[in-house]
Amino acid sequence: MGRGPQPITVLLVEDDLLISAMVADELRDYGFAVAEATSGEQAIDLLKSNPDIAVIFTDVNLPGTIDGRELAARARAMRPELPIVYASGRYAASGFDGMVARSLFLPKPYRPADVCVLLARLTQTH
Repeated sequence: MGRGPQPITVLLVEDDLLISAMVADELRDYGFAVAEATSGEQAIDLLKSNPDIAVIFTDVNLPGTIDGRELAARARAMRPELPIVYASGRYAASGFDGMVARSLFLPKPYRPADVCVLLARLTQTH
């Protein structure tokens, strides 16, 4: 018996463990595979080691030396077509200066179900 299609892998980058757990659970329930990181440095390592990552959903404000902006810039240097969605409670719904081209911004608070729908549209699933 053959295996079905592989789920789309989301790289979820969020340092608030409660938010991360809620979003990751919702994404998995929706049918995504989820790679979780709590810092930009960890996210870069996951991106390098996991070629299946199809989209990044990242908080803008992250601990360490690589915030969401820097993560997005480095990710795009590695994989130019990778969809990126930023999230933050510190910026207006229009986003912020310094977003990489062809990226989206989702203001906090957001509903995890809305994240699923947005990422499904970006990755053309469901």
